[in-house]
Amino acid sequence: MEKLLWCLLIMISFSQTFGHEDMFKKAFVFPKESDTSYVSLEAESKKPLNAFTVCLHFYTALSTIRSFSVFSYATKKNSNDILIFWNEDKQYTFGVGGAEVRFMVSEIPEAPTHICASWESATGIVEFWIDGKPKVRKSLHKGYTVGPDASIILGQEQDSYGGDFDAKQSLVGDMGDVNMWDFVLSPEQINTVYVGGTLSPNILNWRALNYKAQGDVFIKPQLWS
Repeated sequence: MEKLLWCLLIMISFSQTFGHEDMFKKAFVFPKESDTSYVSLEAESKKPLNAFTVCLHFYTALSTIRSFSVFSYATKKNSNDILIFWNEDKQYTFGVGGAEVRFMVSEIPEAPTHICASWESATGIVEFWIDGKPKVRKSLHKGYTVGPDASIILGQEQDSYGGDFDAKQSLVGDMGDVNMWDFVLSPEQINTVYVGGTLSPNILNWRALNYKAQGDVFIKPQLWS
């Protein structure tokens, strides 16, 4: 009996720490600046990557105030193996393996923003889409392989594997619809995702998300359609 109760306590503790759920029409809310609040995502595949696409929505008032992390994917060989970062000088930084390119925007986002970023090792070509519209393609880290067993963090930028956060780089606002594939989506597929379609993501799936929230992070209905 005591052994059974102990097992039940372990199961309850685990269920309170880790989440696995359909996040349809939901968003993570990061209500204040912090270096302790974040969401850790568990990838469905932990293998190395020679191509990928990441898509997500975010909504924040920080864009006119300071820089912040949008998506942080660290491996044990590189804390910025994949990085999407907003710079207050009206640019997005997109990094792979520590190398970076930047994409200028003509307007600072003040409404919920949808972005998709893709990269392939074979050509080094990167694509960056904002609200269903592509920026000019660029080249980045041709021949590189993104490492396995990633630490994937929303709300903070990792300066080491799983940690070393800076409150001044934290996201304050909402984030949702985070999906990731191990291949480059076509323009038609990007548009499908932008209008709310699903394409069976095989690394991160918002409709079947494995996550752990730390600190002041809340789940609320999305503020975008």
